[in-house]
Amino acid sequence: MKAKILLVIAMMVAVTSLFAGGKSGFANLVPQKQDIPKFGKDSVKCVMNLSLYIEPYKYWKQSRYKSDIVKDAIKPWLYVFNNCPRASQNALIHGVKIMEYRIKHAKSEQEKEKLIDTLLMVYDARAKYFPTYKGRSQIGKIMGYKGVDLYKYRPDSYKEANEILRKSIDEQKDRASGSVYIYYFRTLIRMAQNGDVDPSAVVDAYDEISGYLDSNIKKYKAAGKQNKVEIYENIKGSIESMFEPFANCDDLVRIYQKKFNENPEDVELLKKITEILSKRKCIESDLYLNAVENLYKLEPTPESAYLLGKMYLKKENYDKALEYLKQATKMTETEPLFNTYMFLADIYRYKNNYQKAREMALKAAKIDPTKGQPYAFIGDLYAESAQKCGNNDLTKLDAYWAAVDKYKKAKQVEPDLAEQMNKRIAAYSKHFPSKETLFFYGIEEGSPYKVGCWINENTIARAAK
Repeated sequence: MKAKILLVIAMMVAVTSLFAGGKSGFANLVPQKQDIPKFGKDSVKCVMNLSLYIEPYKYWKQSRYKSDIVKDAIKPWLYVFNNCPRASQNALIHGVKIMEYRIKHAKSEQEKEKLIDTLLMVYDARAKYFPTYKGRSQIGKIMGYKGVDLYKYRPDSYKEANEILRKSIDEQKDRASGSVYIYYFRTLIRMAQNGDVDPSAVVDAYDEISGYLDSNIKKYKAAGKQNKVEIYENIKGSIESMFEPFANCDDLVRIYQKKFNENPEDVELLKKITEILSKRKCIESDLYLNAVENLYKLEPTPESAYLLGKMYLKKENYDKALEYLKQATKMTETEPLFNTYMFLADIYRYKNNYQKAREMALKAAKIDPTKGQPYAFIGDLYAESAQKCGNNDLTKLDAYWAAVDKYKKAKQVEPDLAEQMNKRIAAYSKHFPSKETLFFYGIEEGSPYKVGCWINENTIARAAK
């Protein structure tokens, strides 16, 4: 018995210290209440009211919260909330639904406001008396619910809601619910529109939240949970839509140019600038160029080399682009590594080094075997080479056979390319040697044939149609 008393005292001290300025950061958001016994001053009455409210609540829940039987739960639930809130966490969770029902059916604005106050107090009580679940803090999660409901019911309290939601995200990070991200972003936009914060705060929040959402999308894709992937992609779509007014390049450059001028060697800032400008397709600006160059000087990683290579490729400085993209091949992430080899293929194509261009495209195909782009690219190389390679009516046209083979391979690997590849197949099939040409050189349709020159591919002889 003595041990139990000591345990209760220890828990009370822990909870008190948590709300008195602990790491959670919610000390100013959760009002302090005098500690009370678990079952209140009258434990018999508390247990009785717990039983009286729970039965009608269960029936109400079974009706999908449509039955009026909830009215029978209100009075006993209020007794539990006012006199023994520590008795049951479920009672506080159920209290949210009960208060939402009462708010919806309030008879006056004055009554509605009082009920909203009570709803917010329910969240505070749960955070105070049940700060952890299975050994892990749940205050951030509970305050996330509170912040969302505060803004939903009192949109003019957007600054207060923003503060609560900000601290919820600080604690939850990528574990926050989608509604917390969305409502936090809404409150921040209101603040930016009303001059309460600089628009750069919206850009920073977009960058942060996008990171959390991308993390979840990647995690659930790896786990094969497509329904979860779709949920987070929809949330991201909502955030993107809200961010659009703040996403034009002129504003982004204006916002981040000032930050860059103040801290041109801040690696984290440089990463943020390059990422946000790249994501919003604002890479034509001098700011992007300067940020990428500084980032590479300070942290010469394959990733920063990749950014520089893309930038110089865009500016058609192929020698510089080649220099940096070669270094970028040390990356490990599939998508940018695939892009790097395709960029290198483009550069070698520009330099008329078709063999090297094909080599890079085939490396890209190995990086991501689901992509048909490398084969379409090689097909284009073959088609471009046709007239350069041959010296007679047959060898000036045989490369088109090899080109069409690659287009067929591209749509086989990636069916979404079918329409595009079919157009190329139809166009280049017209350039096949004629039946007369095949006959003249002693070649039968459908017979094996090896295309020479640098192509050096085995194919099948076909006549133009």
